[in-house]
Amino acid sequence: MALLEANHLTKTFNNVSVINDVSFSLEHGKCVALLGPNGSGKTTTLRMLAGFIKPTNGSIDFNEESLSKDFRNYVGYLPQFPVFHNWMTGKEFLVYAGQLAHLSKAEAKERADELLELVNLKEVRKLRISKYSGGMKQRLGIAQALIHAPKLIILDEPASALDPIGRREILNLMRELKKDATILYSTHILNDAEEVSDEILLLNEGKVIEQGSMHELESVQNTVTIKLSFSEDPKFIEDRLKEIESVFKVNQVANDYLLTVHDLQVARQQLLDVVNRENWQLTKFEVAKTSLEDLFMKAVKS
Repeated sequence: MALLEANHLTKTFNNVSVINDVSFSLEHGKCVALLGPNGSGKTTTLRMLAGFIKPTNGSIDFNEESLSKDFRNYVGYLPQFPVFHNWMTGKEFLVYAGQLAHLSKAEAKERADELLELVNLKEVRKLRISKYSGGMKQRLGIAQALIHAPKLIILDEPASALDPIGRREILNLMRELKKDATILYSTHILNDAEEVSDEILLLNEGKVIEQGSMHELESVQNTVTIKLSFSEDPKFIEDRLKEIESVFKVNQVANDYLLTVHDLQVARQQLLDVVNRENWQLTKFEVAKTSLEDLFMKAVKS
């Protein structure tokens, strides 16, 4: 059974449609990455699901709780640019957030201690937030989103502004969180989405164009990556490879050529025909794992 179902969501601002007839579902215990180009409607979608704005049309069903009822108690939300009271300590802020979520002060203190341990901020719980690093603030923001034990955690670009160490901390934390809750988060860092997500939700021009696991998206897009190596770099090889009908994209990485193709069998024959005709010295022909970037680019451009 789905935790949440979005049905034909539409959102317009000043008669401009930002989200257009979007439908999808979120399953229990999944980590779902919401991907899309800038301006595709990711933040608007997240804000509708979090209950901050209402859709112009459509409905959101959350475990039999429809949009006509207040389901915000089920949702924890971290905006892309969270705002803190920097004069507070980390624990004071979480207690404050807990009381806003209708916990008693005693309950809020107990929950704050649990979450500070979870997000690895226990040692700095008495430090003012103004002294926190960017990664520490993001982890505190996630703890704030968890204060009322939501079933759905919504994170808008949780790691986009962080350095590699901060990003790694957030990804590791997300792996832990999905053991107890469903996570929906937006990101433009495709490697992160590929690493931590169970499913991908791809949005473009206000519409969902793909949803599923990496394996399911690979099957739908019928996209395969082939790695080629040569004993010497033939003249004009990249341009020649791009002319092959079944080749979707060509990238050169060091001495290798990575070809994204539509159909493996057809591409193999066409490539070998060109190699033989041009008398190129091929040393490696290897079918590689398709990247999320390849799937993303093909889906958006199709």
